[in-house]
Amino acid sequence: MAAIDNLPPLREVIATHGLSAKKALGQNFLLDLNLTAKIARQAGDLSGSDVLEIGPGPGGLTRGLLAEGARRVLSIEKDERCIPALEEIAAAYPGRFSYIQGDALQVDPLAHLTPPIRVAANLPYNIGTELLIRWLTPPQWPPFWQSLTLMFQREVAERITAKPGSNHYGRLAILSQWRADARIVLDLPPQAFTPPPKVSSAVVHLTALPAPRFPADLKVLERVTAAAFGQRRKMLRASLRGLAPDIEDILTSVDIKPTERAEQIDLEHFCALARAIAAQT
Repeated sequence: MAAIDNLPPLREVIATHGLSAKKALGQNFLLDLNLTAKIARQAGDLSGSDVLEIGPGPGGLTRGLLAEGARRVLSIEKDERCIPALEEIAAAYPGRFSYIQGDALQVDPLAHLTPPIRVAANLPYNIGTELLIRWLTPPQWPPFWQSLTLMFQREVAERITAKPGSNHYGRLAILSQWRADARIVLDLPPQAFTPPPKVSSAVVHLTALPAPRFPADLKVLERVTAAAFGQRRKMLRASLRGLAPDIEDILTSVDIKPTERAEQIDLEHFCALARAIAAQT
């Protein structure tokens, strides 16, 4: 395997610092630096961007992002055991890499980043979906990020990119595709990781749209999709009854049959429904 920098191989880094992956932190380490560089390339041209990374662990993707020319990388790492390995990366890339030790759900990194900003991460499995939803639902749009290049369990990646009528189509697909272009760009088998997870993984690339694809109020759209997909097998006239007393008339007014189910309704019609319900309240 060709080296991508002058730092030690990741297996050596892990052995030196005793970095066994912790299940409680959702850790699965990528040790192939050629693979982490390939993931970094899915984020596009990084030379003019700051990159935010969550959960760098021993720094495999971090090194890939830096080797691929990121202007600057800021990583947030909760596990204090990983800090010595990150210090070695900081020394090898002076002025281009820094880190914050802390919980990504609680740390605000924006004071440490200069736009344009991209996010790239092998997300810890236990917080990945929550972080994505936060990035997709800020009060103001466009968001702080231009793109998200994120690794998830394959099932989650399919939920993000799902189309109407599929088993994976739901709230996550609506939120992701309302405000971004989303596509799966890379598949990874369990054996790519240490320790190997029980499921396959995939990298999803999301590019922020300048404005949502269709007009709708975020809070109303969230309420509508929560009610609709919370009872997937029910007809919409039943699952949405609590949102408006005349829900059948509202559904009909936006060309949705009251007898249809949530997974049959496309994004454009969900947004039209959210606007119609908002107009009633």
